Amino acid sequence: MKGRILPRSFYARPTAEVARALLGKVLVHGATAGTIVETEAYLGGGDDLAAHTARGMTPRTQVIFGPPGHAYVYLIYGMYECLNLVAEPDGTPGCVLIRALAPVTGIELMRKRRPKARGIGDLASGPGKLTLAMGITRAQNGVDVTRGALVVREPREESRFEILVTPRIGISKCADLPLRFVMEQEMANSRS
Repeated sequence: MKGRILPRSFYARPTAEVARALLGKVLVHGATAGTIVETEAYLGGGDDLAAHTARGMTPRTQVIFGPPGHAYVYLIYGMYECLNLVAEPDGTPGCVLIRALAPVTGIELMRKRRPKARGIGDLASGPGKLTLAMGITRAQNGVDVTRGALVVREPREESRFEILVTPRIGISKCADLPLRFVMEQEMANSRS
């Protein structure tokens, strides 16, 4: 039995809170799924200069200012797509970058999409890797993740884990903010 799809109210909260709460949830796209094990929060407004919304609304970032529970997918380095989930109430910008997954369903399909991956643990171990493995592209930009082919679900079984909080990685502006959240893997295997 599948866990319930996260409702819009889950995302209509402060971005850092949503980023923490997404750990352990299951990202599903079509026939593929993986447990979210790493996220980063990008805060709206001008204080977080690493956020795409730091300069205000643009055609590219319009979805981040819209209702929570939508996908924001963008191209980075001209070759990798990154998946973010819009947080905060409608009109307030904020989004969560999904940085890494632990694959759980559709692993063979993921391997076909990422034939150079060294193993299951490498299939979705970064933001560009996970979108490739799961077939997520900019075609999903703006889709409602509370229904449809791209959703986030509660896990079948809740697991206990610790959350490691660190500065975000791979950015130069506001890099010292403790807005990266990582599921401690050794705790993820112990059931409550």
